[in-house]
Amino acid sequence: MKLSLTKVVNGCRLGKIKNLGKTGDHTMDIPGCLLYTKTGSAPHLTHHTLNKIHGVPAMAQLTLSSLAEHHEVLAEYKEGVGKFIGMPESLLYCSLHDPVSPCPAGYVTNKSVSVWGVGGRVEMTTSKFMAIQQALQPDWFQCLSDGEATCDEATSIKRARKSVDRSLLFLDNCLKLQEESEVLQKSTIIGVIEGGDVMEERLRSARETAKRPVGGFLLDGFQGNPATLETRLHLLSSVTAELPEDKPRYQEDFDPLVRGCSCYCCKNHTRAYIHHLLVTNELLAGVLLMMHNFEHYFGFFHSIREALKSDHLAQLKELIHRQAS
Repeated sequence: MKLSLTKVVNGCRLGKIKNLGKTGDHTMDIPGCLLYTKTGSAPHLTHHTLNKIHGVPAMAQLTLSSLAEHHEVLAEYKEGVGKFIGMPESLLYCSLHDPVSPCPAGYVTNKSVSVWGVGGRVEMTTSKFMAIQQALQPDWFQCLSDGEATCDEATSIKRARKSVDRSLLFLDNCLKLQEESEVLQKSTIIGVIEGGDVMEERLRSARETAKRPVGGFLLDGFQGNPATLETRLHLLSSVTAELPEDKPRYQEDFDPLVRGCSCYCCKNHTRAYIHHLLVTNELLAGVLLMMHNFEHYFGFFHSIREALKSDHLAQLKELIHRQAS
């Protein structure tokens, strides 16, 4: 997955997410949306009719709540839900709940989360959840989480803390099970940021989730009462500031650290390789980064000297201020 930005305006990023899917040959425009489906089909539309519509998103959203009851059939089928529903070429994202169907509260424990299908409540432990994901074989899937603490109403600090603790525990268990699954090696887990309207817990959730090897983040619990808009916007800006911008960006980015840089690191290695070294705690990461940083640090003073020689110090100072702003 590679993020290619064209423009950033007031924090809004215009560009494309490239190299998506298990084959790495899909592209998705951002800002963007997902194709909403019910049990893998766009409501009221056949695939033929859907193909008549321009601008259909590259990624379709499946909901675990509508597919959990078909787990055994899909597990026996063994070729994934994409081929099963007639969308083998589509990118597939599996969310925990259906965003247009409210879920009854009070059914989350330290060991399970409940989803609601046609036949009623289905209790999800992490092992059952990951077994279903293995049967579905989605490209991305939302991790199991406690999403009952929302911004729709005031949340106690105790409840918000419990929401974050449970979600992090679910995430750690799911990541461990993913490591043990050959089928899910090419699927990406999306970490969920919880914590209701409690700023301290939202930030803790963001920081702790960002420490895990997730492919992206889902900010949960921001739907609901428009009267809380100001609170939600404040929480959103604070939470996104805690999330690493480079997490998906450099994972498979085969450009040098800085285009045009003549240092040893940039001439011989890529951002993806440096990312790999950092993730695996290789000593070589520090060596290459220090070589790159020294080159630029020393070059900075060389530029100061040259500017003084040519009476261009004011222009250099202005350039540095522009780059820093």
